[in-house]
This record gives sequence, structure tokens and C-alpha cells, in this order.
Amino acid sequence: MDRTETLAALRRGALAGARELRLPDGLSEFPREIFGLADTLEVLDLGRGGFTDLPDDLGRLNHLRVLFASGNRFERLPPVLGDCPTLSQLGFRGCGIREVPAEALPRDLRWLTLTDNAIETLPDALGERPLLQKLMLAGNRIARLPASLAAADNLELIRLSCNRLDTLPPWLARLPRLAWISYAGNPAEPITEPNPSTPVPWAALEIGDLLGEGASGRVYRTVWHDPFGPQAVALKLFKGAMTSDGLPEREMEACLAAGTHAALTGALGRLVDHPDGAQGLLLRLLPAQWRVLAGPPSLASCSRDVYDPALRLNTEKALKIASAVAEAVAHLHGRGLIHGDVYAHNTLWDAETGAAVLSDFGAASALAAGAEGAALRRVEVRAVGILMNELVDRCHVAPYGLRPLAEACLQANPEERPGLEEVIAGIEQIAV
Repeated sequence: MDRTETLAALRRGALAGARELRLPDGLSEFPREIFGLADTLEVLDLGRGGFTDLPDDLGRLNHLRVLFASGNRFERLPPVLGDCPTLSQLGFRGCGIREVPAEALPRDLRWLTLTDNAIETLPDALGERPLLQKLMLAGNRIARLPASLAAADNLELIRLSCNRLDTLPPWLARLPRLAWISYAGNPAEPITEPNPSTPVPWAALEIGDLLGEGASGRVYRTVWHDPFGPQAVALKLFKGAMTSDGLPEREMEACLAAGTHAALTGALGRLVDHPDGAQGLLLRLLPAQWRVLAGPPSLASCSRDVYDPALRLNTEKALKIASAVAEAVAHLHGRGLIHGDVYAHNTLWDAETGAAVLSDFGAASALAAGAEGAALRRVEVRAVGILMNELVDRCHVAPYGLRPLAEACLQANPEERPGLEEVIAGIEQIAV
């Protein structure tokens, strides 16, 4: 049903017992009939409307877990959100929010998305939400993180790109469960030299089928008529808008800075002369049978990927994937980059051979030299460990030694985690 049909069904009482209600695109007044679902409603989508506030009695929705309200016109995060006893996920992206009152943060907050707003400061109460696991803050005006976040022991993913942070607080990389971080586009990110790239004119490209689409752009099968003859490539055309990870320009710069590696989807050139001014990168085209290893996190899994329940791996394939990902990340670290999004949903693989590559540089950031960069590299070691554990979970017979190696990467004290060179050597030993 579209929004109009759903709203009509709600008003005539036909949605009794519903657990999800989606009313995006156009509403500016909260339908009071929603409260008739108070005993069952868990997910509510009011995105892309004209809301400037929410009703004072929203807390009556005492089973509500997830509220999407992105694309509305809130100047501040509604304080009434804190009255909802089971609310754990908030999506308020691109609302023009300037203020985040402490009372707006639900007690059981687990996943907070405030991407692309105008927020300058965050309340100390943010670090007092013990279940906080995923924090999306890219595209704001934040110059300082609340010191209370140093106690956010369950925080696994944080997106800070395109803010005003002069420094990253030292406690951030010491968080025991943090595995995914991005901070490109802040003054805190080291300045790097522009990377030379091959300019590829739009007129030299023959665009084919759409291969896939993500938050930052679309990927097409393409024939590049270069001076040495036609070659099949992939073209990623960027949408140009702020994503949950940051700006597409930063993704392009990181992809070019990464250089080439057998376990990366490396950039071959940068698009020029697009008739609409779109930006794009030419990438290596993988064989048609390659697929993503898993789907992205769900509402329930929050920060963990969702695998096909039928997926089963043998020892050889699991080790090949683990080795490819670890080697790709080590290569990036050697090039002064942190990937920021080492996940199975960003890993492409061949089910026949187990060959794999790491893709998607949307969350990549430049690494500082010295102790700060070393600390951030250890954060990413945890992400590699999580992925290795997931591989073991899907093996018919677990590769002897891979689970302990993965667990070593997950140690709560980041300084006790092995370096990636040690991880790679450990995988090679297991594979012998």
C-alpha cells in the first residue's frame, strides 16, 4: 500500500495489531489514530514529511522500538522521544536539527542517526546510554565529542565525517568494542597529497547494465574505449549527496589513494566531461559470478551483517576470504588509510574458488602518523576479527586455529590485539 492507502486503512481501524507502520512522504500532522496501535506498534516511519515536532504523549507508544523521521523539519530532536520506554533506534537524517536535548535520548538508545544536520554540540547524556552501539553523526558542525562517550563500552560503529573536529579524542580508539570509524573531512584528518589519476572522458565510455547501487552511487557495466582498445570495466557514478559515511568526493580520493592490490577493487581512472557534471570512477570489473558475501546490518542486528542462512564454507574458502580481507586492510594501512567499513557486505567473493576483494571506500579516512594512527589501525583489527569469526560460524568444520586468531583481534584492550602482519602470518600457518 502507498501512504494514502495506509493512512485510510489506519483511520478505519483495519491495521489493528500492526507491528510496523510506514507513512513516509508528505505528512505534517501526527495521525492520532496511531495511538490505537500502542499495544503492538514497534516500527514507525514518518520520513520525508513536514513535521516540526511530535505529540507530547508519544510515550503512549509503549512498544515502539524504531522511529524513522528523516527529511522532516525539526530544529531540535524532540524531547518527547525520551518518554518512549522501549525506543532504541532513531533516524533523524537531513532534518535541519541544531539542538539535541539530553531528555530526547531514550534510556535504551542503541542506534542513533543524525547525519546531515546542523548540530554543533551533543549532550553529555549521550555517553550515559549503556546500550549505544551505532552512532551516525556525519555532515554536522560538531567540534567536540562529549567526554562521557569515553564510557560508551558497547559502541561499535561511529561516523564523524564532515564535521569540525580539530582532534580525535584519545579515548575514542581505546573503546573496547569500537570496530568501524570514519572521520574524513574534519580538520583532524591529516592533509594528504592529491593522487594522480587517469582522466577518462565520458565520450570514451559505452554504458551498460546497472550492476548495483549504494548510498553514494550506482555501478554500471561499461566498455572503456581507451587508446589500447576496448576493455570491460565497472563505472561508479556518484550521486553527489552526503551519505551516512560522508561525502562522495572523499570516497573517490581514498579509492585513488589506495592504489592497486589483488584484494581491492582498485580505481583505473577518474571520469571527466560528464554532460551533467557527475563525478565517477572506473573500477576493475569482476567476473559475473562474484557476489557480496553478506547483506548489510538489519534493524535487529544493528551493527552486524546479515548472512544467507544457507551459506556454508569449507576450510579453504574461509581461509582465502580471511586472508584477502586482512591483506587488503594491511595494504590500506600501509598507504596511510583506514577503510572504516570492513564488513562482509563490502566483500565480494567467488563462491567457486573463495577468491575475495574488499570494496567501498565511502568511510575511508587518512591515518595520522605515530601513536594516533597506530591506535586507529588497532580499531580496524577488531573489524577484521569480527569478520573472521563470522566466517568460522559458517564453516562445515571450523579451520583449526582461526577462531582463536579472531578472538585475539577482539580483545577489549586494543593494545593487546595482534597487528595485521601477525594476523596474515597466522592465517598462512593455518592454511598449511
